[in-house]
Amino acid sequence: MNPSSSTKSTLKTNRVFTDIPRKLPGNFSWLIVLITVSLFMLLVKLGFWQLARAEEKALLQQQLLTRQAAAPLDYRTLISGAEPEPTGYRLRVTAGPALAHVFLLDNQVYLGKVGYLAYQAMEVEPGLPWLLLELGFVEAGPRRDELPRLSPLRGRLKLAGRLYRKQANPMSRALMAESGWPMRLQNLNLPELAQLLNHELAPAVLQPELLPGLTLPHPWQPIPMSAQKHRGYAMQWFSMAAALACLGLWLIIRIKKQRHGS
Repeated sequence: MNPSSSTKSTLKTNRVFTDIPRKLPGNFSWLIVLITVSLFMLLVKLGFWQLARAEEKALLQQQLLTRQAAAPLDYRTLISGAEPEPTGYRLRVTAGPALAHVFLLDNQVYLGKVGYLAYQAMEVEPGLPWLLLELGFVEAGPRRDELPRLSPLRGRLKLAGRLYRKQANPMSRALMAESGWPMRLQNLNLPELAQLLNHELAPAVLQPELLPGLTLPHPWQPIPMSAQKHRGYAMQWFSMAAALACLGLWLIIRIKKQRHGS
């Protein structure tokens, strides 16, 4: 296509677009305006919802800082449920392996690499709920059916670190444990995992500061999305609403001009 034909095609398209209000029936034209206004209101509502979420996340971040500065929780306090939200608190315990097996939480990303978070159940005291200990992030292999092999911890250890409870996935909360060891999990659903193990588990996971013999990284992301990201999304929604408002205003003016000109 030569430049002149391309220019003619563009002008023709623009003419068709600007003539829409004149060619459409009156009621249908105003229906388009009504839809535009409704979309505008929806976008504005989404923007304010993101701002509200940003305020919630900012409050959560401040609460996390306060918990990390507080004295470490006692293990019996943790398992009693006296602290309804343990994420961010520190914990110091002496524990030994309850199982000589490793769990692998699927679909984890760290520094751009896809892999698993590895866990092992630890016994603090006989008769008490087990504590799920994070061993760290391990990169996935090239094949889905080949799971990474980790040597489980052995012997009683002094453990110190911070607690967290993963937020539930709104799309799927089921454990979806696979057979065999290491056992691959799709979600860290602690109640379902306790049922699978036929033994109670503490209501939070311990991310240790240091583990003997293991140098795996420990990603810390107790809040999946920061307040800054929510504010960024809010600005995107508001920008789209502003653009739609300009389009709606132009459409109204165009309809009125076409009606008066006809």
